[in-house]
Amino acid sequence: MYINKAMVYGNLTRDPEMRALPSGQQVASFSLATNRVWKDKAGSKQESVDYHNIVMFAKLAELAAQYLKKGSAVFIEGRMQTRSWDDATGKKYRTEIVADTMQFGPRASSAPASGSYSPSVSSKSAAPVAAPEALETIEYPEEDINPDDIPF
Repeated sequence: MYINKAMVYGNLTRDPEMRALPSGQQVASFSLATNRVWKDKAGSKQESVDYHNIVMFAKLAELAAQYLKKGSAVFIEGRMQTRSWDDATGKKYRTEIVADTMQFGPRASSAPASGSYSPSVSSKSAAPVAAPEALETIEYPEEDINPDDIPF
């Protein structure tokens, strides 16, 4: 079995563009910018930006068009796909990520996002993601533990 899986988290470079296929199915497309930061041999900080073409279909496309805009942060999971077509100037190619799931990033007001959407999970009312509860801390004894006292 082969795997074709893409996961990207970044910001939209433009508002989603909505179209409809001849069958009537909704399609949204936009570009997503991701960056990578590293230090070169001299120790100076370097950064590169990559742009990814994202395509969404059906309900996922409608949600993207409704809630996403230029600058929005979003996490996308999907598969890579390369399309080709003939143009007046020759053969053209475009590599895209066809989204399966989408999770909204933080909003501009730095409030947490209210959830995510996966078309495989159909629900009439999407419940917001609950904030994680505070974890109880474990209090360790102050005495030293002798490894010889451990029974295993």
